[in-house]
This record gives sequence, C-alpha cells and structure tokens, in this order.
Amino acid sequence: MNETVKNVSKNRKARFDYYLEELYEAGLELKGSEIKSIRAGQMSLAESYVKVDGNEAWLFGAHIAPYEQASHYNHDPLRPRRLLLHKREISQLWDAVRKKGLTIVPTRAYLKNGRAKLEIAIARGKKQHDKRQVIARRDMERELKRQERGRE
Repeated sequence: MNETVKNVSKNRKARFDYYLEELYEAGLELKGSEIKSIRAGQMSLAESYVKVDGNEAWLFGAHIAPYEQASHYNHDPLRPRRLLLHKREISQLWDAVRKKGLTIVPTRAYLKNGRAKLEIAIARGKKQHDKRQVIARRDMERELKRQERGRE
C-alpha cells in the first residue's frame, strides 16, 4: 500500500529529556476545525504529555491553533484529546506507568493518508548528568566536523 506521511510537529525536547524505550502509533479524536489546523501545520507538542487511566489514554497540553475560517465554532487550543489505541496497547501503557514508574511522552505528530496520528513513547527520565554528557558529545562531534572541513 502506498502510504503518504507528512510530519506536522516534533517534540525535540523528548529525546533530550528522556530515554525512549517503546514507540506506539495512536490516532487522535479531533473536531473538524482541529484537523484543518493540523493539516495547515498549526500544532505544537512542546509541554505536552499523555495520561492513561484504566481504559483510555489522553493527550494534555498539545496546542492546536484555532482555525481562522471556523468563525465562532472554533475549538479550545489546549483541550485534552482522547488517543485512539487498542485495549491491549492501553493496558501495556498503563502497566508501564503504574508498575515500572515510567512516563508516556508524545514524540511527533503526523498525517498518514490524511488522518492525524501521534507517535508516543514509553520513556524513562534522564538525570541531569546524562543530559550534560549528551551536550558534551554533540559539541565534540561538531568541533571534529569543523576541523575536518578546515583541512580540506
């Protein structure tokens, strides 16, 4: 099957703040003006997170800009949105959060064959020294590339 995927938003902070362990693809339950805003690329996953109760998963803190042409029938930009997952996946997420003390973070939002999808990950938080090591390694690699370009 020929799938078309268009990235809408990435949560770049997620890979910096967490070790991502397992990825899931979830659908989003949206209103009409929300999907139009997402198709226009007006979505931000910064500061967003996923909560799971016993049988549902919800996305909190994701900002979907109001759609200009929607007049007074617009949506609340920060409203909680239900994630569409299989029961088995929801129970796996619930067990990971409850038993292992992990968290669930959205990593990216995209359109797949015209439908809004959210990639979420079970994640373990990084300690401050781990983040410093990542920054130091990135700076060192950048410096090596700079030196190699200077030689050529």
